[in-house]
Amino acid sequence: MAIPVFWDSFSLSHPLFHLSVRNLSNGNSIPRKNKWLCLASSQLSPVGSEVSFCVGTHLIPHPNKIERGGEDAFFVSKYNGGVIAVADGVSGWAEQNVDPSLFPQELMANASCLVGDEEVNDDPKILLRKAHAATSSTGSATVIVAMLERNGLLKIANVGDCGLRVVRGGQMIFSTPTQEHYFDCPYQLSSEMVGQTYLDAMVSSMELMEGDTIVMGSDGLFDNVFDNEIVSTIARYDSVAEAAKALANLARTHAMDSEFESPYALEARSKGIDVPFWKKILGMKLAGMIFFPVHLLLYISLDAMPDLNSLIDRWKAR
Repeated sequence: MAIPVFWDSFSLSHPLFHLSVRNLSNGNSIPRKNKWLCLASSQLSPVGSEVSFCVGTHLIPHPNKIERGGEDAFFVSKYNGGVIAVADGVSGWAEQNVDPSLFPQELMANASCLVGDEEVNDDPKILLRKAHAATSSTGSATVIVAMLERNGLLKIANVGDCGLRVVRGGQMIFSTPTQEHYFDCPYQLSSEMVGQTYLDAMVSSMELMEGDTIVMGSDGLFDNVFDNEIVSTIARYDSVAEAAKALANLARTHAMDSEFESPYALEARSKGIDVPFWKKILGMKLAGMIFFPVHLLLYISLDAMPDLNSLIDRWKAR
């Protein structure tokens, strides 16, 4: 949910990347997309100094957006230590008869093709620049990209309110800041010249350790789930796929609870936006569900990558 910036005229183009969502027989059910990808050998005892991601993902589109699979897109790449990214399409484009899912889908498809580009040189900010320049679909999206080097250095570039959290030893030790023009109008990469560019990206980096957990998602997750809930939820699961599913379901549960005081609601009140205003604009309680929530997250556990000599020694010892 965000406010887009429009020009008077624009043209449509076709996406290069789709998130397919399976239709369920139960009309009351919300389709989910589940994915598991292990980029490191988590079955072996960690040895050596190189690290990479073990990834689980889960997506729950808003019920009104099931046909197109929601407006979030993401990709996971095995390049180097791993590359992960999330883009959240700005839903306001639908008012201009533009499918908000096309821009983020094409943006992520382009980024996934460019991760190994020589000019990118393991720089997430340059990856954003090249992917944005290659995207021709009309629309806009908030976006975050994280690139992991084998030595454990995580480099992050984000535009808008997609987010990333790092949990270590049961504590939240890092979170990306939100970029907004004003409340609920985040920075966004756009097909229009009035949007932001890669130059506006917030860049950060940190040294990761074996066993660190990274949670990445769109505002649909972080608007509905507090950081302490993220920490306590992932602590209950050994499987990253199950933890990702649990976090997404928790975000949906909170979003549908009209009595829940969400992070989004508390921030709105801190900005002086009170309930009567939102009843008039959205027709619902400020304490209630986020308008058109979409949840996508990547839950990542960091594994040590066994070195080749250790693997050979183990094989000989069998």
